[in-house]
Amino acid sequence: MAEAAKSKRKPNRARGTGGLHVYQSLRDEILQLKVKPGSALDEMSLSERFGLSRSPVREALIRLAGEGLVEILPNRSTIVAPIDVQKMPTYLDALDMMQRITHRLAAMQRDEDDLNAIKAAQMDFERSVDEAFRIDVSLPIIASNYEFHMTVARSAKNPYFEAFYRRLLDEGRRMLHLHFVFQREDKKHPADLTTDHIDLIRAIEARDADQAEAVAHAHADQFRGRFMEFVSRSLTADMRIGDLKKD
Repeated sequence: MAEAAKSKRKPNRARGTGGLHVYQSLRDEILQLKVKPGSALDEMSLSERFGLSRSPVREALIRLAGEGLVEILPNRSTIVAPIDVQKMPTYLDALDMMQRITHRLAAMQRDEDDLNAIKAAQMDFERSVDEAFRIDVSLPIIASNYEFHMTVARSAKNPYFEAFYRRLLDEGRRMLHLHFVFQREDKKHPADLTTDHIDLIRAIEARDADQAEAVAHAHADQFRGRFMEFVSRSLTADMRIGDLKKD
């Protein structure tokens, strides 16, 4: 009986790490759309699931809300942030504009340390793309793509642009998952995801601001086209995106 009771116990975690575990687990599930947009996140159910009190669960949800992945409603209930299809063109316009600005400034403002950091981030991205295609999981791409673009943004040396760009990238991480699924379904090669980054680095290294902006725009435009095509397929097929908000 004692052995049976032991087997049912939750694994021990260092004090203070429970909330981090909840945050990381929910974030990964939300980013991969394993938890549908608009789904309710009940603190009590999550507390039971993770074997924790409600306090670390609440802390995790607040952190996810800060990243735009969940919404805490006025009645204190929490849901996974919806993906509002009607607002996507506006979001993509903003992403395009900020991508052009940050990459143009990076070409103008970067120093050698910045350039080395950008190249290192690109190497990490390429490794992550290979890993993602090998194991068919989008999380490595989501994380390394985010870090690549934020490394470029830091080299632009404008904290206001950097903060706004970060917000847009945070909001778009689930869209990158869909972009990866699109690539896999169309049997694209991993190199198809890395070419634009390489062209961006070349322009930044050459301090060619016009070319950096042009490549950044083309990169955003390609992302827009692939994402909207995926949405179109999903809305006319089996709603793989989940409970998309259309009204």
